[in-house]
Amino acid sequence: MPRAKRGFKARRRHNRVLKLAKGYRGAHSKLFRSAIEAVHRGLVYAYRDRRQRKRHFRRLWIVRINAATREHGMAYSQFINGLKRAGIELDRRVLSELASVDPAAFGEVVSAARAAL
Repeated sequence: MPRAKRGFKARRRHNRVLKLAKGYRGAHSKLFRSAIEAVHRGLVYAYRDRRQRKRHFRRLWIVRINAATREHGMAYSQFINGLKRAGIELDRRVLSELASVDPAAFGEVVSAARAAL
């Protein structure tokens, strides 16, 4: 049987991996073996961090809302409880944006939440 070197398929596979490794430092973007490891690790981090990004943003929004509600003399947990009782269905992203962009409107939301308690 003739010797099969897999020239086309192997080169295509190598190029696919090296394209993903573009921008990596040193051998990680040039050599196939180290590029495979770096790309695999990078894809694992990307998968994990797509989920972590959602958590991090939620924490940031909560910190911002808490700071804004404390300026109005109210705690975050009381504020969220008041919103639920008042039937105001604004999510935390919108509330944090409202607190930073339009403090007067946020103050009205806080007063509505306080009235529902």
